[in-house]
Amino acid sequence: MIAFDRFTDALDYPMYVVTAEADGERAGCLVGFGSQCSMRPVRFMVWLSELNRTCRVASRAGRLAVHLLRRDQEELAHVFGGETGDRTDKFAQVAWRAGPGGVPVLEEAPAWFTGRVVERFPGHGDHVGFLLAPEEVHHPADGDFPFLPLSAAIGIPPGHPVD
Repeated sequence: MIAFDRFTDALDYPMYVVTAEADGERAGCLVGFGSQCSMRPVRFMVWLSELNRTCRVASRAGRLAVHLLRRDQEELAHVFGGETGDRTDKFAQVAWRAGPGGVPVLEEAPAWFTGRVVERFPGHGDHVGFLLAPEEVHHPADGDFPFLPLSAAIGIPPGHPVD
């Protein structure tokens, strides 16, 4: 749909790194589809590609972590977007710590939250939706920072096949 492509090309929303842990297995990926979707109760939805290892790990996880990156953190975005966890231990390349329930929290991310998985939704396409109830939240005291937008990450080739 060319008209819809033009509509979405006009958007420059934030990119996120979503991490998960289940049964001692860690995974994380760069995500372009995510948004707050309810105010009361507060809920956030992230959509993970079915082709991505993170989706397989997240399908067994009780919590996910959602990280915002600064605009100058393209290298960190490339680790989680341009490599696949099927062949690479992404967490060996970055500083992280175990957050609530063992979910990996990236030390370099300026803002992040962990959320309990409330429900999973098949996307009837190529993504699965994870509805999150935010639990622990970290945001810098100074508030604003230039986040990594889609336009800065568009050139990162996906670490997994897209077909």
